[in-house]
Amino acid sequence: MKMDVTELLEFLPHRYPFLLVDRVLQISPGKDISGLKNVSFNEDFFNGHFPGNPVMPGVLIVEALAQISGVLAFETKGLKLDDGYIYYLAGIEKARFKKPVVPGDQLKLHSTILTERRGLMKFRGEAVVEGDLVCQAEFTAMKSEA
Repeated sequence: MKMDVTELLEFLPHRYPFLLVDRVLQISPGKDISGLKNVSFNEDFFNGHFPGNPVMPGVLIVEALAQISGVLAFETKGLKLDDGYIYYLAGIEKARFKKPVVPGDQLKLHSTILTERRGLMKFRGEAVVEGDLVCQAEFTAMKSEA
């Protein structure tokens, strides 16, 4: 199953300028998800990070992975935002940044469910640019009533 940005809005509460996923390429509920973030020079964060040497902040790469994982969590449970629930980022572990992400890059995002119990889901995410791993992390999301 694929999703464009308008379909993503049914699963993610994020909006411009903080929506960091442009498209879902494939999703297997209960298992994994892949998607894209097109990194544009017009992104607000490039104004200050860093002038003359624009680099996407690592925390935003992890946030993009967390957002796509949120879509996977909703799909796995058969829920949407309108059902009155939201997934919050509850923890980040083992985050590693291998290469800078710059304007013009296409971030390929992939996330896999590691565990699930009592409203918590743990994921392993990877972000890749042109076949090169740029970021990997494990993180936990918590389901809550909106």
